[in-house]
Amino acid sequence: MKTICVFLAEGFEEVEALTPVDVLRRAGLPVKTVSVTGVLTVNGAHGVPVIADRVFEEVKEEEVEMIVLPGGLPGATNLDAHEGLGKLIRTFAEAGRPLSAICAAPLVYGKRGLLKGRKATCYPGFEKYLEGADYTAALVQKDGNFITGKGPGAAMAFSFAIAEKYVGAEKVKELKQGMMIEE
Repeated sequence: MKTICVFLAEGFEEVEALTPVDVLRRAGLPVKTVSVTGVLTVNGAHGVPVIADRVFEEVKEEEVEMIVLPGGLPGATNLDAHEGLGKLIRTFAEAGRPLSAICAAPLVYGKRGLLKGRKATCYPGFEKYLEGADYTAALVQKDGNFITGKGPGAAMAFSFAIAEKYVGAEKVKELKQGMMIEE
């Protein structure tokens, strides 16, 4: 399987970036963090420095399975401003490949018109950027090749939704039990 890539920009929301990495690795899935800053160390919204696995310039489109965008500010707007990531997202969207984002980060897809006619969620107040989407305010929303999450409190559910896409509901149930998450 190709690699699930969690893209990091300065000011990313730490729990929304690292929870998917943790859960997906527990599920046995290949996942890497990718800095869009040109350097490996990226500072989160709460001052936590994270050393990414790769910088954007090292990523080849054909190696990426899914794009995961954590929110946070200014992280989400920094992701939105990255030209190379924008092109990669457009390529994924046109091919119907998997895209996910949580909190403020769905604005990256919404501002590009990629959520038109789709159900989506995001941090309250950012729905104005989800151009043409059916905003649901759900904790996690799946629609076609998109998975969106509401905010920091949705990080675990968002991560499990991504994992379920690849390993199935039964494996996710086992993961939850092992992590002491009651349903």
